[in-house]
Amino acid sequence: MWYVYILECSDKTYYTGIAKDPEKRLNEHNQEKSGAKYTRARRPVKMVYKAKYKNRSMAQKEEIRIKKLARKEKKLLII
Repeated sequence: MWYVYILECSDKTYYTGIAKDPEKRLNEHNQEKSGAKYTRARRPVKMVYKAKYKNRSMAQKEEIRIKKLARKEKKLLII
């Protein structure tokens, strides 16, 4: 299984990504150098959205779709 996740950064911006283990990835974003460059400068981050997909391809397509959304649309998705 693959997951699409949205993180809310300390500056209230959103970061969208995919992972097989979203909780482990959240830890990496918050504590390790393997976190995304974008989130390293905006710690701490918290997970505000997570959705499961059967394979990486489906997860990547959804990640791309979400990244194209306006902030208001992302907020509606999170709620």
